[in-house]
Amino acid sequence: MSCQQGFSPVRTTPAAPCGTCPMPLHGASLPSLRRRFPHPQTQAPFTPTKHPQFPIPARLPLARAGLGMFDDPIVARPPVNPDPSLFNEDFSPTTADKRTFDTADYATFWITLVISITTYYLAASLVDLGMSWWQGILTVLAGNTLTLAPMVLNAHPGTKYGVPFPVLARASFGIRGAHLPSLARALVACGWFGIQTWIGGSAVHQMLAALGGGGLLGGGAVLGWLGITAGELGCFLGFWAVQVWILLRGMECIRLLERYSAPLLLGLSGALLAWALGAAGGVGPMLAAPSQFGPGMPKAGQFWRVFWPAVTANVGYWATLSLNIPDFTRYAKSQRDQLLGQALGLPLFMCLFTFLGLAVTSATVVIFGQPVADPVALLGRMHGLGPICLALFGLMWATLTTNIAANVVAPANAFVNCAPKLISFEAGGLLTALLGLLLMPWRLVSSTHGFVNTWLIGYSALLGPVIGIVMADYFIVRQRQLDIDALYSRGEQGAYWYKDGWNPAALWAMLAGVLPTLPGFLATLGLLHGLPPVFGLLYDCAWFVGVGV
Repeated sequence: MSCQQGFSPVRTTPAAPCGTCPMPLHGASLPSLRRRFPHPQTQAPFTPTKHPQFPIPARLPLARAGLGMFDDPIVARPPVNPDPSLFNEDFSPTTADKRTFDTADYATFWITLVISITTYYLAASLVDLGMSWWQGILTVLAGNTLTLAPMVLNAHPGTKYGVPFPVLARASFGIRGAHLPSLARALVACGWFGIQTWIGGSAVHQMLAALGGGGLLGGGAVLGWLGITAGELGCFLGFWAVQVWILLRGMECIRLLERYSAPLLLGLSGALLAWALGAAGGVGPMLAAPSQFGPGMPKAGQFWRVFWPAVTANVGYWATLSLNIPDFTRYAKSQRDQLLGQALGLPLFMCLFTFLGLAVTSATVVIFGQPVADPVALLGRMHGLGPICLALFGLMWATLTTNIAANVVAPANAFVNCAPKLISFEAGGLLTALLGLLLMPWRLVSSTHGFVNTWLIGYSALLGPVIGIVMADYFIVRQRQLDIDALYSRGEQGAYWYKDGWNPAALWAMLAGVLPTLPGFLATLGLLHGLPPVFGLLYDCAWFVGVGV
């Protein structure tokens, strides 16, 4: 694109040995993620001119706070002569007229994501595993503080260049290699979509049972190999259909749904906490459930054996979104909006809603004599048609807002990346919904052990190496500079073509990140026995091992 259109192109000269630089040429004798990326001293510094659509913001305040990178100007622009097989309008860098997300949008975005049944279930599972309410809060705070760093860092290229995650992954994995991380993320999202849909359908099922009894649901006979009743299947499919209708309305509909749902969900969460407070007889009894790890308790001395897997599970809970957060931050008005919105929304409201889940679950020990971690099952034990229906409506709405935002956008973009000429965003979303339907998600949440140890930690072992590679390539190797045109081009001349479209360095790095935790994962599934304890420890910290390696 010419300078007359408002951009200063990066000028490069052929790479040659440099007498003043002790480093060999990139790609000559050192392995690198950027085999064809120019040598630092043969490339002119990137100095974007002020574009009328994206004025360069004042840099002083964030720079003083050590966050100068978040004052980077937005340089998104349409690619020049993109390859049709790599480009469509859904994948084009987001222009100024489509950048509608501000700080409030990102904060409310996180509120609606956090207030969900699976977040409640994650918090309640900590009580089920033996933690007291304050131990659970500290565990969640530790996990989500660690999560925030990769979340805002990986959001940076999405805002700066306006590209979704599958396009960003082309820089580190190669034009063809990007399919690997984006499809891995898509598969996990399809599983989450199915889980959330199953939970939302279960809430519908409970509400219908409260309104009309078993006759309204067609009896309780289990449908053979499915393992669920006809009524449960019908509610599951009905909730699935509502979500499909919403996702077919597009990204702006999703933004409005998230923004205006936040106050409603906060109010309903407060109502649930008030019920638990009254039923348990006050704050003292509600929070009286002791830690099971204290002296003389059933799990005495075992706290750290549970703490680290629980922290990893909390990090893994958002590992999916920390990977594809560029899908959302590409619509940000500025880096400041995405940074402040996420910093305010994620840790604060995750801790607040975790307290609600922990407090209510602790109260169920007083009310029912045992912890009830499943919120849908809890509502089935409540009395009074009005409170039950109100609470179930809140659960359905919370599930709807979380599922659409967190578990549809990423896989839809991944499927578009496979064939941009044939698949639109809406078609990718429909494919996501179909796969989530076929995965029979009720089997994934049948137990606390399966949800935390197998599902959450298992996929974090896969996605941890991916986010480590993408961030290292963008921040360390490329110094936050991307060639927009090369992201949409094929062939040997492209900066991101590497070896036939695949970057061997990224593939080897991903393999190295997954291998240390693979034995522990197989042992969790019951496929390996008698492993040394070190493999269990590596698996318990799977996300950290993957990112670090």
